[in-house]
Amino acid sequence: MTVTDDIRTTSGKNADLRKRRLEAENSGSPEAIEKRHAKGKMTARERIAKLVDPGSFVEMDSFARHRSTNFGMDKNRVYGDGVVTGYATVDGRTIAIYSQDFLVFGGSLGEVVGEKIVKVMDFAMKSGIPIVGLNDSGGARIQEGVASLSKYGEIFKRNVQASGVIPQISVILGPSAGGAVYSPAITDFTIMVNETSHMFITGPDVIKTVTGEEVGMEELGGAATHNTKTGNSHYLAESEDDALDYVKALLSYLPSNNMDEPPVLPATEGSDVAPSDRALDSLIPDNPNKPYDMKVVIEAILDEAEFLEVHELFAPNVLVGFGRIEGRSVGIIANQPSQLAGTLDINASEKAARFVRLCDAFGIPIVTLVDVPGFLPGTEQEWDGIIRRGAKLIYAYGEASVPLITIITRKAYGGAYIVMGSKQLGADINLAWPTAQIAVMGAQGAVNILHRKELADAKDVDAKRAELIDEYETTLLNPYIAADRGFVDAVIEPHETRMHITKALNALRNKRVALPPRKHGNIPL
Repeated sequence: MTVTDDIRTTSGKNADLRKRRLEAENSGSPEAIEKRHAKGKMTARERIAKLVDPGSFVEMDSFARHRSTNFGMDKNRVYGDGVVTGYATVDGRTIAIYSQDFLVFGGSLGEVVGEKIVKVMDFAMKSGIPIVGLNDSGGARIQEGVASLSKYGEIFKRNVQASGVIPQISVILGPSAGGAVYSPAITDFTIMVNETSHMFITGPDVIKTVTGEEVGMEELGGAATHNTKTGNSHYLAESEDDALDYVKALLSYLPSNNMDEPPVLPATEGSDVAPSDRALDSLIPDNPNKPYDMKVVIEAILDEAEFLEVHELFAPNVLVGFGRIEGRSVGIIANQPSQLAGTLDINASEKAARFVRLCDAFGIPIVTLVDVPGFLPGTEQEWDGIIRRGAKLIYAYGEASVPLITIITRKAYGGAYIVMGSKQLGADINLAWPTAQIAVMGAQGAVNILHRKELADAKDVDAKRAELIDEYETTLLNPYIAADRGFVDAVIEPHETRMHITKALNALRNKRVALPPRKHGNIPL
């Protein structure tokens, strides 16, 4: 320190601050940083810079350091202590953020790291702004013992308190093991990067020791596993850049909090029928058992055909995601006939139920597109709890108070018809295409039950069955009986779909629902 930088002078104090800031902002050696870059990974600060608007990040607690003296820790007290926290803007909207720094003690969570995360979470709640967590941590800091574990509990508690109040997004950018995995599991969205992100309660070594089972990290808890098998991850990113871009896209559809409205963009398309809409008139195959792609319908009704899919690789027989109609956010839930014929199974039911509740919590209207032949049959589904777990979707629709619009494009059979946003569950506007088949079951099964004796006595069973199927389809397998009873508000031509949805959303913009007083419901978890 030069004479002019004497710590006793104002200039010296300013110089000392700059020195400390520089030290806090450079936690890893150039060699360690280079190794991360070689693996396709950014540093904690680089990730923040990639996500937020340039120059908008304001750091909190940059000079906080751990207080541990065990195992020689007192000789290595790094500024920031393993996590960078603060607030910034994304596309001009304020968010809170924390980014775990793997270059400092492997990003492990100690007492001070936990305090910093808890503090920024409290700040997000008080400010009514979303919080984004960039996770890259080796887990609890062993050197600090139970003090580190206690902070996990405080973080989980705040995740629960913030649920449905502010959007919470977790991005897994490295390891996340043991208790650390539960915070992302409670948040609204979890995003993982292919081949570099991992989540598991117990790692491969522990599993082998306890059970004798051999499994690799990627197979056990890699991004592909959690996107296709467990459903713990909502998006499989190909890179960290891709993951952070997806966060930005999610935030663009979400409000800052449950009392706010989602961002509204200028309406680029009106409610009038566009020439391209008429392609929907020929979308449904004449053969009711032939599949088609429901994404064609989704893109036709959304502004600019832009659909941000969520959980794309998990339970693909149901599609969920966000779009805009006249510049306003909507949630889309749709059966996908090209996957398992659009049936509802356990995973699809839970996927859709979670998305319904998310949209309802943040005031986002829901558009449901229905082509469902029923629940997926089989002992595996029954024994794994399709009754209890399928009931979650009933519960989610039944408690939702946001505008609910349902369009039946083709099949709507049995209990699955009721579950998928039916009038009886509280949908505000229910529409059907002329191709809709709203009935207890399909023609083949119904005829076999209703006319068992006639078929047994028939000389030409196939001819008689064809005759009876034709009679059943003409009499019951259409949208007009439901329309006659008011279960469907209108039967519309497919090309009119966007027009009707747009007008309904405008009419329902100020929807209010009076609910009975209660602490909370008891969803069949």
